[in-house]
Amino acid sequence: MADVFDLTVIGTGPGGYVCAVRAAQLGMKVAVVEKWPTFGGTCLNIGCIPSKALLHASELFAEARDHFDTLGIDIDGPRLNLEQMLAHKDDVVKSNVTGIEYLFKKNKITSFAGMGSIAGPGRVVVTPDKGEPAHIETKNIVIATGSVSTPLPGVETDEDLIVTSTGALALDKVPAKLLVIGAGVIGLELGSVWARLGAEVIVVEFLDRILPGMDGEVARQFQRLLTKQGFTFHLSTKVTGIDRTETGLKARIEPAKGGDASEIDCDVALVAIGRRPYTEGLGLEVAGIETDERGRVRTDAHYKTNVDGIYAIGDVIAGPMLAHKAEDEGVALAEILAGEAGHVNYGIIPGVVYTSPEIASVGRTEEELKQAGVKYKVGKFPFTANGRAKAMLKTDGFVKILADAETDRVLGGHIVGHGAGEMIHEIAVLMEFSGAAEDLARTCHAHPTLSEAVREAALACGLGAIHI
Repeated sequence: MADVFDLTVIGTGPGGYVCAVRAAQLGMKVAVVEKWPTFGGTCLNIGCIPSKALLHASELFAEARDHFDTLGIDIDGPRLNLEQMLAHKDDVVKSNVTGIEYLFKKNKITSFAGMGSIAGPGRVVVTPDKGEPAHIETKNIVIATGSVSTPLPGVETDEDLIVTSTGALALDKVPAKLLVIGAGVIGLELGSVWARLGAEVIVVEFLDRILPGMDGEVARQFQRLLTKQGFTFHLSTKVTGIDRTETGLKARIEPAKGGDASEIDCDVALVAIGRRPYTEGLGLEVAGIETDERGRVRTDAHYKTNVDGIYAIGDVIAGPMLAHKAEDEGVALAEILAGEAGHVNYGIIPGVVYTSPEIASVGRTEEELKQAGVKYKVGKFPFTANGRAKAMLKTDGFVKILADAETDRVLGGHIVGHGAGEMIHEIAVLMEFSGAAEDLARTCHAHPTLSEAVREAALACGLGAIHI
């Protein structure tokens, strides 16, 4: 008789592998199914991890080129070894995906290689590239298949000249001119990599702003910083087509609301207009699993689909498409299945843009508070007034804290600055405990640190910051 698993997870991205590990820690017999040759999904293989390797390397390259002389470090100038930079990226990916393999072995998780599909409650079929399908019997199934790049109508990607984020992480030379279609997180991060390495970056965005969903003031100030870095923006503009020419590409653009068309010549075009749930080949129709109008799997508050014993987490369900959101959902679901009280606080999920400077946000934006009719106060502090930032030549940006006008409870935090992705978490922890701006303002911060700017912004919600 075949083994019967307590839980089978389809997909081993951050949501899937974390769910599997936590379930195993809670005593369940767990199986995972992965269609790729390596574990880790988009994030570890062609997303979060490799992009951060290139972002870090390119930032150091730009630092050496632009700021070393100011710091008293005289060099002839850095020379780009793109082949080695890409090799470093690949080494980082290999190390991380190998780590997932280790975690599965450590926690006695059984892995199946191939395309997973749901034949019905308690039944998963795994179809490998070669050989006969495997049949898994399981008490519960978790869909954790993630997302893929959203295609742009009328534009066909080839991951050579017209690329998604996957191709943009593997260009074999720096494009003289890079067209980025979409001014969201992915487009601005990858645009930053190639801009630092010498590309002219042109961003076309359908909306009238960059970074939709983020605090408006943050987006406006950050656009100005990127413009200083050499970015060119065409907002309220759409790309209607891209033609291949003898010398590269020619993109056709026109105003989003209609009007006269124009053309942009470029060497490479990056399509980064968002991501969509990946459910292809899962057999949702066969199993009778419902999806919404955007192709996301419908679930209840406990991640259960309309079919008993089948659950879904991560990018494939509603909510922000963030690796850490998927991880928290994976932990929560495993705990729920074990009879515990798994929970995710969706109001306090940080978001980070790993550009230079970084952007980090948690909680509500000013626009959301105004729309909800919440009376609030704003405390801001610029890094130009922070001693450590001056010493590091990292004075771009600011910290902004939003607190309830009556209770002083912190409702949101937004940081533009060096290391923002690390600093945002003290605001997140404060909010988890329903803390007030005064609580943060009265917490001693080491001097000199960039984090002092967070405290100063909290002080600005009261009597005022000290250092401005």
